[in-house]
Amino acid sequence: MTSPSASVRPERVGMSAALLDTRLIAILRAADASRAEAVAETLIENGVRSLELTLTTVGALDVLARLAARLGTDIDLGMGTVLTVDDVNRAADAGACFVVSPTVDTDVVSAAQARGLASYPGALTPTEIATAWSAGATAVKLFPGGALGPSYLSAVRAPLPNIPIIPTGGVALQDIPLWLKAGARAVGLGSPLIGDAMSPDGDLTALAHRTRQASDAAFEGRE
Repeated sequence: MTSPSASVRPERVGMSAALLDTRLIAILRAADASRAEAVAETLIENGVRSLELTLTTVGALDVLARLAARLGTDIDLGMGTVLTVDDVNRAADAGACFVVSPTVDTDVVSAAQARGLASYPGALTPTEIATAWSAGATAVKLFPGGALGPSYLSAVRAPLPNIPIIPTGGVALQDIPLWLKAGARAVGLGSPLIGDAMSPDGDLTALAHRTRQASDAAFEGRE
């Protein structure tokens, strides 16, 4: 019997409709965020609706706040490289819908739940994946996914079929269908998608082409 004083864990926050539909998270990481809004607009115009800025990018919180203020709820905005409870709160205050971490920190997951944010902690082993899920993660980021390949995901999902997993880190665009068919709920795409677009002279036309390619590949990978 639970005592009246026992704490009640918040309900697990679900994945957004945008991510469930597109199956793609674009990761905008650079030295600074001066090009991030132009990159975000290009991604959105070409089919990606879940965007992750990162706390390692100077100015990312300000850009997130501006995007959140002018974009509708159809766009899923998040903050990556979230390592502490304070990071969670700063992301939430800026308007983030989700937070992403490179590791499993149960305090970070709990803080995200408390703020109503989806949480995607990074894990590698089955033990880490199960720990993240038990802590209340929305889904678990398989990181670095590209170094392991879709066959690793298939092997992990055999004993852990009910945990949604999002491979991230070195996921090639042409491999998106393979990851989804191996059981990935979505994929996170950094440099293979963004390329040089975050640099001052980066090619947004090429980014638009890659984004359409990624969207087509995600559609191909649907079951």
